[in-house]
Amino acid sequence: MSVPRLSNHGCRLNAYEAEAMRELAGAAGLTDAIIVNTCAVTAEAVRKGRQDIRKLRRENPDAQIIVTGCAAQTDPDSFAAMAEVDTVIGNTEKMQPATWAGLATGTTEAVQVDDIMSVTETAGHLIDGFGTRSRAYVQVQNGCDHRCTFCIIPFGRGNSRSVPAGVVVDQINRLVARGFNEIVLTGVDLTSWGGDLPGQPRLGNLVQRILRLTDVPRLRISSIDSIEVDPDLMQAIAEESRLMPHLHLSLQHGSDLILKRMKRRHLRGDAIAFAREARRLRPDMTFGADIIAGFPTETEAQFQDSLALVEECDLTWLHVFPYSPRAGTPAARMPAVDGKLIKARAARLRAAGESAVERHLTAQVGQQHQVLMESPRMGRTAQFAEVTFDADQPEGRIVPTTITGRAGLSLSGVPTRPS
Repeated sequence: MSVPRLSNHGCRLNAYEAEAMRELAGAAGLTDAIIVNTCAVTAEAVRKGRQDIRKLRRENPDAQIIVTGCAAQTDPDSFAAMAEVDTVIGNTEKMQPATWAGLATGTTEAVQVDDIMSVTETAGHLIDGFGTRSRAYVQVQNGCDHRCTFCIIPFGRGNSRSVPAGVVVDQINRLVARGFNEIVLTGVDLTSWGGDLPGQPRLGNLVQRILRLTDVPRLRISSIDSIEVDPDLMQAIAEESRLMPHLHLSLQHGSDLILKRMKRRHLRGDAIAFAREARRLRPDMTFGADIIAGFPTETEAQFQDSLALVEECDLTWLHVFPYSPRAGTPAARMPAVDGKLIKARAARLRAAGESAVERHLTAQVGQQHQVLMESPRMGRTAQFAEVTFDADQPEGRIVPTTITGRAGLSLSGVPTRPS
């Protein structure tokens, strides 16, 4: 089946949906087109999306350019006004077969973007994951019911909605049967999973059901809000070796006052307490985290609170976001921090993150790890550290490995010989 080209921006969920769009567009017979799946998380992400559209048009003057994704959902008129764009479709429309059938026959309107807040279901059943031969990503949740003052994403994704557990379990069983050794659960606000389902089950219930009802060798969960973690999930962290000891935390800041101005639901002490408890239950646990540098009104002392959080929560993998205002959000009306200062603070946070990674990797030398091979000579540990090999290993297999050294931000290893 021939499929159109696709340029994807942003998060894992966007990448998941990009795979669904490939299949939907190909099934509809739409081949001579380029789909740009945009991101709206920062102003820079939107700028890069526009830049990509202009570049694609220069390189492909006769192609049909279709723009979708969160930036298209939140500001469809501005993308429709671009001379390079033929069609703009919303985040709901992009997951509907009828949309792609209309695009293939030329019967679709130039702008198809409906009210995302009226959507009550998510389309996680459309495809059986995506990814490499080793790892598949499964969408279990979409949207967000929270309204953090800096975030535009709820207006691009709508309210929280969940894929039923039975659908998720069936999907994972099919993926395991196809040979995938690791499954990653994805969503916009993953720890809100189940709130819209009968009985309001929690994410921990889903994780435990997956581990009980499937033979998946490795289960990984993507970004979570630690204040929403439920007792069943903590139990799984403590007892389930197939649940990977790596959690990416949506922390955003280390100052209580800034967290309140962000309208977050946790305080600094909550984050520290969660990290300590998770590591007590699972000593090999590692953490990633999202942290924003230069949020409006941020003082140097408040920034230092974020910097200190790297050590106090023992964070390893940082995603640092220099704050950029998003029109229509409350934070955009707050007193701004100087742009040069934002950039400098982001650099300091990234440097702290790199030091944390180096410390973690150095401590792994001489240790034994189970490494999932992503390519013949590169794989990842359960804590998601990259390991390189001097000789080819079976792609997609889990290889018992002895870590022999560190080079930059990756490890080197050799297969462990049976004793």
